[in-house]
Amino acid sequence: QVQLVESGGGSAQTGGSLRLSCAPSVSVGGRFVLGWYRQAPGQQREMVATISHGGSTEYINSVKGRFTISRDGAKNTVDLQMNNLKPEDTGTYYCFAKIFTFTIGHDYWGRGTQVTVSS
Repeated sequence: QVQLVESGGGSAQTGGSLRLSCAPSVSVGGRFVLGWYRQAPGQQREMVATISHGGSTEYINSVKGRFTISRDGAKNTVDLQMNNLKPEDTGTYYCFAKIFTFTIGHDYWGRGTQVTVSS
């Protein structure tokens, strides 16, 4: 069982910055996708950003140009740098990992960390 431990988050004002970090409990190698999802109150969970084992990244349109996802293989972490924050970025942010064993992908989730952006 892989555990994902999140850190960072907190409160910021509009235009501010926050950085999230996620550390899997095991060294992630082979084929995988790491990323961040978020869920606002009363809303469905949505993908924010992902990064694959090959380094390909994807972002939801609303954060393009403001958020950057990165992976540090040496530290075994996946980070989300969030700049120019907006109130609509408020929500609980969850670290996500899909790790492939042969052709089967196993999904893992962190417990979530709160991000609150005030206007």
